[in-house]
Amino acid sequence: MTLKTLRIVVIGAGIGGLAVARALALRGAEVTVLEQALEIAEVGAGLQISPNGFAVLRALGLEDGLRAQAVQAQTVSLRDYRRGEVLRLDLGALDSRDYYFAHRADLIGVLADGARAAGVRLRLMQKVAETVGGAPAQVQLANGASLSADLIIGADGLHSVVRRALNGASEPLFTRQVAWRATVPNQSGRGPEAQVHMGPLRHVVSYPLRGGRMINLVAVQERAAWAEESWSQKDDPMALRAAFGDFGSEVKNLLEAVEEVHLWGLFRHPVARVWQGGGLAILGDAAHPTLPFMAQGASMALEDGWVLADCLAGEGPLDARLARYQLLREARVRRVVEAANRNAWKYHLSFAPLRWAAHAALRTGGALAPERMMRQFDWLYGHDVTRDVA
Repeated sequence: MTLKTLRIVVIGAGIGGLAVARALALRGAEVTVLEQALEIAEVGAGLQISPNGFAVLRALGLEDGLRAQAVQAQTVSLRDYRRGEVLRLDLGALDSRDYYFAHRADLIGVLADGARAAGVRLRLMQKVAETVGGAPAQVQLANGASLSADLIIGADGLHSVVRRALNGASEPLFTRQVAWRATVPNQSGRGPEAQVHMGPLRHVVSYPLRGGRMINLVAVQERAAWAEESWSQKDDPMALRAAFGDFGSEVKNLLEAVEEVHLWGLFRHPVARVWQGGGLAILGDAAHPTLPFMAQGASMALEDGWVLADCLAGEGPLDARLARYQLLREARVRRVVEAANRNAWKYHLSFAPLRWAAHAALRTGGALAPERMMRQFDWLYGHDVTRDVA
């Protein structure tokens, strides 16, 4: 069964779902995307697309659409929450300078337009209740209707019904961390730089969006308990300001400008043991949810989408092509998940002498071997799945 004869259903019109849909449709597949929302839209927030993720957008022919709306990043500044800069990383030292700060809604818009242009059918208000593997595989909708397909791809996030069909039911675990998201006007004239202010059990990430007109804020705090996992739970800006009240003036000035803020708990599953089988496959957060401390969620979903489409375009039985997809992706995403976990610990050092020593080591490394500090990311940013996966 060739790719052009496959009937494929993608569940979820997020970054990974729309990327894999366009990649498959460009190769001649018949693709339908099911999305439970009334419209394809995202909560207003930013994200980072590093060179490895941008390589996929380029291969999909969508690079110009993203570039027109994003900010090309130049530097990352790691800062102590009170004492100022610890380490400055020059992103221009990367082999590719295609590192961008983008509004999530802008990226979703570019991907949705690209999917439609490639012939993908986008069906909204389609809540999926269950998927069942087989030949063909089945999608059961909440309204009682059903669909059959040769392949069902779950790009349906943390609570994926396709992950459940492949791996059994399990509840995501609270990571004891919560995050506030907000955007504010760029009143300080911040240039194309991401700043990470690191403090005891907390950190704040900020960077410009949409031509530099606004600043995206993500503020993370360790917390013992959480009641709800949500992207859209509103919170009082005063609660955000109180949680970071001992941070320096740079952060305080940004937080004072926050008028509306969303708070959500950071939940995770372990990386899925089974990604595919019986006409089912998963990608992105459905397969490997990760903490946001490597800023790789979007880029990993883009990579997954490209590699899955590339494998499906190959020769051999469908099950073998799907198995190759998991083989090519699993070790890499596990490494990213582990790196994000380590960053969470590094950003949140609460023992003052240890934090001082760690920051001193970063300063010394940045002063004596700045190129080496950047080269440590070659395995991540320098990997191009559109070139390195044949």
